[in-house]
Amino acid sequence: MTAGRAGRALRRPIRAGVIASVLTGVLLLLCCTGGTAAFFLSGLGGDAENGDALAGWGCGPVRPVDITGELPRFSEYGDAQVRNAAIIIKVGQDMGVPSRGWVIALATAMQESALRNLANKDVPESLSLPHEGVGADHDSLGLFQQRPGWGSIAERMTPAYTARKFYEKLVKVRRWQRRPLTVVAQQVQVSAYPDAYAKHEELASKIVDALAGGAARTVQLNGKAVCDAAERGEIAASGWTAPISGDVGSGFRTADRPSHNGVDIGAAKGTEIRAAAAGRVLVARCDPDNKGRRSCDVDGYPGKGGCGWFVDILHAGGFITRYCHMVVQPRVSPDQIVPAGEVIGQVGSSGNSSGPHLHFEVHLRSDRSSRGATDPIPFMRQRGAPLRAAE
Repeated sequence: MTAGRAGRALRRPIRAGVIASVLTGVLLLLCCTGGTAAFFLSGLGGDAENGDALAGWGCGPVRPVDITGELPRFSEYGDAQVRNAAIIIKVGQDMGVPSRGWVIALATAMQESALRNLANKDVPESLSLPHEGVGADHDSLGLFQQRPGWGSIAERMTPAYTARKFYEKLVKVRRWQRRPLTVVAQQVQVSAYPDAYAKHEELASKIVDALAGGAARTVQLNGKAVCDAAERGEIAASGWTAPISGDVGSGFRTADRPSHNGVDIGAAKGTEIRAAAAGRVLVARCDPDNKGRRSCDVDGYPGKGGCGWFVDILHAGGFITRYCHMVVQPRVSPDQIVPAGEVIGQVGSSGNSSGPHLHFEVHLRSDRSSRGATDPIPFMRQRGAPLRAAE
C-alpha cells in the first residue's frame, strides 16, 4: 500500500536556501567554463530527426555511430557539437569501452567545453588549427580541455585523439561503471569544479540513446550489451538500476487510489533494496503514523499511516527516489553519498502497509512533495531499468 502521508515534512520541497545555493553554484560554473554560450546557439538546419524523440525509442541492437552522416538535432546543441558527441561515442565503440563510458565521456565534455573544440587565446598555435571557439583556461585545449601532459597542441585539438586519451584513463579508475559519474569524471579530469559533471548525465544519456540505438539503456552482461536488464544490481549505462526484482502490484495514481504517488513492488521480507542511482541521502528514518507514533519496528496495517522506515535519495538532475516500508532501520544515513546499486535497506511492512513490499516513488525538480511525483514505470523504463510487470 501507499506510504499514506509519509510525514508532513515529505510534503515540502527541498528548502529554498538549498536550491538557491545550488543555483548560485550552477550560475558560477556557467560563467566560468568558457563554453556555455554554445548552449544558446542552435546552429541547426536541414531535416534531421529530433534527438529527444529518438532517445525515447526502444533499445537495441546497439548500432555503430556514423560520424559522417546526418545526425539528430538537440535543442541544446548545434550541428558541430552533436557531431563532436558522435565522435566521442564512436571512439568509445572502437575501443570496446562499455556504453556507460560513453555517457561519462559526453557529460565530461559537455561541462568542459559545451562539446566545442576550443582553442586557447594563450596558446597561439591552437588558433591556427580548426576550432569552434576560443577558451582561456590556463593552457587547456579541445573538447576535454586537456593540458600539455595529455599531448601536443595539434593532438589536443583533434577530437578523436582527446576522446581516446580520456577513455584510456577512465577505464583505469577503480569500479568506474558503478561509482557516481561526477566522482569518476573528476578522477580523470582533476577539475577545479568536481561536482559540475553530474548535471549533464541525463542529457548525455539521451544523446547516447539517440546516436547509438538506445545504448544508454543497456547493461554489460557476459561481455554483451543487453537492453533493459538493470534489475539485479546491474547498472544501466544511464546510471540507473531497479531497486529490487519483483512484480509491480498497485500502480501510480490509479482510479482506485488516486493519491498513490508511487508503485508497490512485491517481495519477500528481508529482500535487499538498492539505490536506484548514485546520489545523496536526504532522509533515512522512521516516519510517524497517523497518531504521531514512531513505531516502525513492528509490521504495520492498512490505515495506520506513514511510510514506516524509509529513505529519500537526491540524484543528479534534481530527481528524488523514495523507498518505504523497510523492515528495520535503513543502512544509510542523511548526507551519505551512495553509488547506484548500493544496498540501502530491506523490504518490510512497516507503516501504512498490508504486507511485505517496497513502495517506490520518483520525484522531479527536487520536489519531495506529491506535486513532484511522477510515474516510476515509464521513468525507469526510459533509463533501461524497467520495473517488472510494468506494461
